[in-house]
Amino acid sequence: MTALARPTVAPPPQWSFPEAATHDLPNGIRLVTYDVPGQYVISVRLGLPVPVSAEPESLEGVATIMARTMDEGTAQHSAEEFARLLERKGISYGAAISEAGLSLDLDVVKGNLAPALDLLRQILTEPAFPDNEVARQVRARLAEIEQERSIPGHRAALEFVATFYADDERGSRPTGGSRETVARITRDDVVAFHAEHVVAAGTTIAVAGDLAGLDVPSLVTDSLGRWRRGADRPSSLSRAATLATDRARVVIVDRPGSVQTEVVVGAPGPDRSVEGGWAPYPVIGFVLGGSPNARVDAVLREEKGYTYGIRSSFRPRRSGGVFLTSGSVRADSTTESVRLLVEILESAREGFSDKEVRSGVDFISKTAPGRYATADAVADEAINMALDGRTTEFTTANLRDLERVDRQRLDEAFSRFAATAGVALPDRPAGSGWTIVLVGDAAAHRASIEQLGLGEVTVVTD
Repeated sequence: MTALARPTVAPPPQWSFPEAATHDLPNGIRLVTYDVPGQYVISVRLGLPVPVSAEPESLEGVATIMARTMDEGTAQHSAEEFARLLERKGISYGAAISEAGLSLDLDVVKGNLAPALDLLRQILTEPAFPDNEVARQVRARLAEIEQERSIPGHRAALEFVATFYADDERGSRPTGGSRETVARITRDDVVAFHAEHVVAAGTTIAVAGDLAGLDVPSLVTDSLGRWRRGADRPSSLSRAATLATDRARVVIVDRPGSVQTEVVVGAPGPDRSVEGGWAPYPVIGFVLGGSPNARVDAVLREEKGYTYGIRSSFRPRRSGGVFLTSGSVRADSTTESVRLLVEILESAREGFSDKEVRSGVDFISKTAPGRYATADAVADEAINMALDGRTTEFTTANLRDLERVDRQRLDEAFSRFAATAGVALPDRPAGSGWTIVLVGDAAAHRASIEQLGLGEVTVVTD
């Protein structure tokens, strides 16, 4: 019997993000198009640099209410008529507000792109904001606030930002507003916010899909070219967020009798302009807690059985960012889990192994073609980059840089992060510098958490 030689497995070819064609419209819109052959559902994404920090403090949440009611009727159509038009043309639509800005998502079959863009024009330029629809969304948001506070993961996130950021920083408060601010929002407030902030200047539109046979610049110009330019607006996102001076402490949100404890551990992180390049930081997040095989889960899940999974990641803003580790653990393992978690995170100062570096680099770089295989993922990335003041050329450049990441660069990147954040430094007590939030039974855990020496322990009750 003749033995067959094993085939040679070659490394995958180098991959680049799809190339963009850029068109600047006279009214201040930047259009970027990506031809993705075979993707016959066209994805249209808009990014408007209208951050939540633009809201009046007494009306926080007004941007969220506006985003949720922009398609609830226009000057030409009632809410019901508009909903039927979206359905008839096969259009999927959504809108959301974040600290980065207002984003609108629209997906439509290729043959209906022109009517879809006209409906998008109506949403942007002539929303009706009916009184009853605004009131309905206000009620829905108030109910959502109650629900968010009842879910441990959401509650931990709310308490983390309140502890991490300075009191006068918009990021310290819920993106969608509080009970007090949302309750006072009226239609007039929504109309005024829309008139001031939803303008063409500074807007980026990304269109991705099979564009053969489509003159996308002409279609966008015909539909949105007459959208009011408005004033050029300096982005407040270029300012680094002000952090709380007492953020390095432990806060327990009391949930008597809870059988699980939600844990969030965080520290200030870098943005994509960080010295030495952004590429090492997603690798650090992956190695520490970015996968089931990462350091955190290897101990807390596989060895100890304390959790179903805990994840770590760096989350950049336009200026600065945050490093977060979060997940839930068994209540009876709370103190030991927190001790081990901080210990594992701080073990990074001792360096990474070549195997860890290679696994992180390979996962992030070699899964990129799959992550960006669809038109919606391409358009989403384009708008994410635009709201960060970048183009998708950064995505490709970062992937190239990622190939050059080695153990030395990873060690240097973590050292820079630790020095800036004030964590994991050899001349400081273990656990110093971290912001730690727990949602669980305070009576059961407070005394033992205090003994860990991770900082002042505060208990919050709802």
